[in-house]
Amino acid sequence: MLPPRLSIARIILNRRPLRPPNLKCNPPGLRLFTQNSQLLLVSRTSPRPELPYLYVSSGSPFPRTAPSTQYQGRLARYLTTEKKQRIKTEAKLTVKYIFYFHIIAGFALALVWLVSVQIKERRYQTPPEWSFRTRNIYRTARIMSEPNFNPSGVTEWPQVGNNYWVALSRLEDPSVDGKDLQIPPGDDHRVYVVGINALGFTRNGLDLLSKSEEWRRGYYSVLMGAARAAEHLDEEVRDTKRNITFPKEHMIGPSNPRPKPVPHGAASPPLEENCVPASESPHTFYTKILTSTGFSTRQRLDAALVYADWLEFKGLHETAEEMYDWGLDIAMGALPVGVNNVVDTQTGIISNNAAYVSNNLLKATTAMAIHHARNGNLTAALPIFLSVLRAKKQLSLPPIPDAPKAEPTTMEWVMSLAKSILLTPPYPPPPPSGDEAPIRTPEAVCEEAAVMAHVGEILFASSNEDSKPPMKESKSRSTSRKQKSGLSWTRDAVDVSESTLTSMDAADLDGRQTCAECLRTGMDNWSAMVRKMVRDQQRFVPTKEDKVGNGRGWFWGGESTEEAEEDEGRWERELQLVDERMGSVQRLLENEEESRKQRKPGGWLGLG
Repeated sequence: MLPPRLSIARIILNRRPLRPPNLKCNPPGLRLFTQNSQLLLVSRTSPRPELPYLYVSSGSPFPRTAPSTQYQGRLARYLTTEKKQRIKTEAKLTVKYIFYFHIIAGFALALVWLVSVQIKERRYQTPPEWSFRTRNIYRTARIMSEPNFNPSGVTEWPQVGNNYWVALSRLEDPSVDGKDLQIPPGDDHRVYVVGINALGFTRNGLDLLSKSEEWRRGYYSVLMGAARAAEHLDEEVRDTKRNITFPKEHMIGPSNPRPKPVPHGAASPPLEENCVPASESPHTFYTKILTSTGFSTRQRLDAALVYADWLEFKGLHETAEEMYDWGLDIAMGALPVGVNNVVDTQTGIISNNAAYVSNNLLKATTAMAIHHARNGNLTAALPIFLSVLRAKKQLSLPPIPDAPKAEPTTMEWVMSLAKSILLTPPYPPPPPSGDEAPIRTPEAVCEEAAVMAHVGEILFASSNEDSKPPMKESKSRSTSRKQKSGLSWTRDAVDVSESTLTSMDAADLDGRQTCAECLRTGMDNWSAMVRKMVRDQQRFVPTKEDKVGNGRGWFWGGESTEEAEEDEGRWERELQLVDERMGSVQRLLENEEESRKQRKPGGWLGLG
């Protein structure tokens, strides 16, 4: 039996020291495997090995009661040499990417701007001889004058006019775009325009023959745009201290003793001593066109007619009539040599035996007839309209069109599309001068219908003048032959314009617009005439004398008993017909407007 070994175990256990270790003695040096040497650290750390499982995770914050040595250890971990190198690299990459982003954004903005310039140039083409800034100013003026440019629908004419005037000053400046322009000799380069006595002196025009046709056409459009802006600003003043434009009726001063209050929210009204006219008179721009050398006959005639229309709007009827006469002289002065006795200059009636009639001549005489009709001179307007209508019906037919071209192949279409995208289209060719003889195109037929509508309106209106006292009241309310004749002319105008519009080529945008306007005007006149006839018939109670029938009238005679019986209920039936026709015509015009928007000229990117 073996002896027990308990005493040996106790002896071994008793060899272990019974006192705690001496903590004051320095522990042996430890080799650090998880961190760099102390020379690479920012701060002194604990000699213990820095193992991940010995520390709190980075997502957990240190307790507020932790000693400062723990914070120093964390700082040491985040500010090592590798960390600083990585921060520097990330900073450099950030700066580089920001720089690249700005470069790419700059190129993108420049590309968008160039595309917008191309879109504007294709929509509002400018002469290639102009400088880039002048072309940009002109395009800006054209865009701002569009009705849909401003969301409120109100055109800022001061800004539009300022752009036009800046472009005009650059075009007339010899150091910018007006090189080789010649000014006719004279005292201060001013000339008295004969016949414009109400407006006095104006600056003489320029000699534009040294410039190309494209330059002159662009200069003409700038002058017309400036004149249009001046028309809208004619009754406005500009406050020089605030540079704000106000209607003249709001100005406070001796010349306006009872100024109107400004609208709510607007700036305070200006004082007269601080105000100047908002623009020059339209007279300045129109007469510059009329007195310049180098414009075509059509351009000068259009300026004269628009100027005369503005004079008539201002109440200067005699001066406007002189301007219409001036326009007729411009049209007659461009007729071929040897063509005489075409128009009676006193009455404006085209001769029956006229050997040559130009587009400008028809336009000038028609405008003169409309001027007489507006001012109530129906006896002078009706013969001119009839002579114009007779001359239009005698026009020669258009030549037989050429055979249509073959459809382009896919490759040709692709090449044409690429060319239209990459290359700026050339400046459009010059329009006809108007000195040539017109032909009987569908658009000319619609213009004939417009003249017929004018004749019908004049005949119907003159019947009201003829039916005034001393004629009997009952007879003055009856239907006259003039009214029936005016209705007949109006019906024919509506029929001609509607049939021409439905059969016209879809590509003829100008002709279709002319027909649509004529159809709309004719239907409005027809409806107004028939409604007046219904009202007159309802007010008129025929007497025995009216039923028996009296003597004939002084112009076309009175009505017989059979005619009076036929008129009973006739105008109510025709009014129903007009209402039905008005609905169909309205749908046709709405479809035409939608089709016109879709057929609006333009190409890639919605240009046009």
